[in-house]
Amino acid sequence: MSSRLSAGPPKPAMSRRALLRGAAAAGSAGVLAGCAGRPDAHLDADAAPWKRYAGTTLNFISENTAPTAAIAADLRPFTELTGIRVNIVTLELSALAQKVALDFASGNGEYDVVYADPYLVLAPYAAAFADLREFQEDPALPRLPGGFGDFIPAHLDTAGRFGDSGKVLALPYDCPTMVWQYRADLFEEYGERMADDLGFDPTPSDNSTWEQYHAIAKWFNSHAHQVRYGTGHQAKQHDALMCDFSNVLWSYDGSYFADGTRVGRFGTTDPGKCLLRSDAAVAGAEFYDRLLRVADPASRTWDWDGLGAAFRSGRIAMCPNWHEYAAANETALPGKVGYARLPKGPARSAGMYGGTGIAVSNVVSARRRRAAWLFANWATAPKTQVSNLASKVGGGTPTRASVYAVPRVVEAEQRPSKMPNMLTAEAVKAAWKDANLGLRPKIPMWGECDTAIYTELSRMFAGEVSPGGAMRAAADRIDRITARGWVN
Repeated sequence: MSSRLSAGPPKPAMSRRALLRGAAAAGSAGVLAGCAGRPDAHLDADAAPWKRYAGTTLNFISENTAPTAAIAADLRPFTELTGIRVNIVTLELSALAQKVALDFASGNGEYDVVYADPYLVLAPYAAAFADLREFQEDPALPRLPGGFGDFIPAHLDTAGRFGDSGKVLALPYDCPTMVWQYRADLFEEYGERMADDLGFDPTPSDNSTWEQYHAIAKWFNSHAHQVRYGTGHQAKQHDALMCDFSNVLWSYDGSYFADGTRVGRFGTTDPGKCLLRSDAAVAGAEFYDRLLRVADPASRTWDWDGLGAAFRSGRIAMCPNWHEYAAANETALPGKVGYARLPKGPARSAGMYGGTGIAVSNVVSARRRRAAWLFANWATAPKTQVSNLASKVGGGTPTRASVYAVPRVVEAEQRPSKMPNMLTAEAVKAAWKDANLGLRPKIPMWGECDTAIYTELSRMFAGEVSPGGAMRAAADRIDRITARGWVN
């Protein structure tokens, strides 16, 4: 998330019916008629597995993320390994979802490899992606180093699967996670005074609560001359607001749907009734409204990028934000920033996971799918992930367990670090534990539900509706969306 372009409200994607019509028509033709404008992948059946498709050009469509920036800056290792060229198209997320939907529905097969956001791409268009187990089990193709089991399980399930079929539709590629980012230098300078005034140790820890966070923010507002406000938030009327609020909602034992862990981790087409009318959800909204009242007022104009910039400029003392901002933080505020798991509510701590996988389009020829597998395999390999960590233009965080045991990666968890995102390792590993993982619902119609949530929260901030009223209104809108279903 840290390097992503800010997106506007998610737009309704191509209907599932239109997608399936296009996919079915393409599939019945064997080799897609729409691919006639693109040459098929070259094949030398006698070549070594990595060289078998040399001479092919692949198209990869991605959101502008840290690992894609790193890979785009140095594709030479992949081209030398395979003889394959890769064209990379980067877009903001809602535009990417539209492009992919149109490509699938038309059967053109323009994109071989797709950055498959779990909510706007993978859930609605799962039928249009190849089951990657086919390639992993093909003796003529290179296997994943470490296999599927080397990916962090929560990442593989959330970013790579949809439903209970067991299919693996994407390989975990990035893993932005929301953590507590704070000015460690100011907490050190004022720690004793805050403790005396507030009656608790303000140092961020696993014991910190959201009520304590609120109290710390108020204290900074009145006592610290180095910053204007204690806290800031990504509370613009935008997807960012849903992300920021969800951390609090879950910590209060609120949920969007029943069995939220399963719906978030594996996904479903029928999530049931929305649960935002519950007492727990309303309590979470009441606290969130109260928290925003002591936050920097500009929070209501910020998405994650605006919040990150405000923190780096020294305007605020702390904020919840995506962990991959560490690389930029360490440039602007070297040695002054700390990272911790988000505070606890009455039920638990919860940190939003925002990871995405890369997938192979099923709307391209069989040869192209196999060539695309080579790129997906290489792009998520441990060696590539270590390289991305150290990239001057990238900095993505590993999705493979083995990378966290590499000696120079372990060393980078402490300053001075040549891989600054690893300074967040302790915080994100805590957030990825099952008890702390924050997963929004992986349902095909999530884009519209997301809009309902942040729209009603914005009305709450404006005083048009109470926190309880905002939750009830959002739930009513979500129930209408899910009752209609995805097939328009």
